[in-house]
Amino acid sequence: MLLTVVAILFLAAFIRSAFGFGETLIGVPLLAFIMPVEMAAPLSVLVSVVASVIGVAQDWRDIHLRSAALLVVSSCFGIPIGLWLLTAVPEQAVKSLLGVVIILFSAYFLLSKSRLRLKSDRLAWAFGFAGGVLGGAYGMNGPPLVAYGSLRRWTPQQFRATLQGYFLPSSLLVMLGYWTAGLWTPEVTRNFLHALPAIFLAYFLGRMANRRIDSRSFVIYVHAGLILIGIGLFLQARAG
Repeated sequence: MLLTVVAILFLAAFIRSAFGFGETLIGVPLLAFIMPVEMAAPLSVLVSVVASVIGVAQDWRDIHLRSAALLVVSSCFGIPIGLWLLTAVPEQAVKSLLGVVIILFSAYFLLSKSRLRLKSDRLAWAFGFAGGVLGGAYGMNGPPLVAYGSLRRWTPQQFRATLQGYFLPSSLLVMLGYWTAGLWTPEVTRNFLHALPAIFLAYFLGRMANRRIDSRSFVIYVHAGLILIGIGLFLQARAG
């Protein structure tokens, strides 16, 4: 099982480095096939912490600081609710709903001729709160933040850097919540440490791939990837 875990975390880290998000959306569903989601979620969030530290150190000049700060603060109010959902609400119901929402949003963004746009940060709190809820529940705080970055029309550089500025403190808060809830176990730490060299390699390979993607292709890849992830979540939930 260890080699499978390392391979999944390598893929998750590569996706995160190339697009600025997605490691939990890839990692948690795949890891959930071989371990309980209560273990998969903190393991995937640890990958996010490592990627965020590297990303912020390299791209801090491109971070939209006001957006990142508003998203982080509002996430703090959503994380406790997410931790409650993790233990109180059936996993299948949450995954099904999340999958449908992701599919509908990205399909609309790709197919609609009318491009919605947020010109200010006045709604950042709503997206940050939603990210906190999903992050606390399943380590999947990415979709609301990706939606927000898309609606704000950030450049690929701002998109990637600002998400790192958000994910670093929010992922640390989520891990604190997992530790408090007793979900950050020695087995999670062992699996993470075994995969750490592969995570570093995947991050730098993903960064090389990111530099080869133009702005228009970047948007298409992001939302096409989200649609596939949404379909995967929905099918996994339906399969029980």
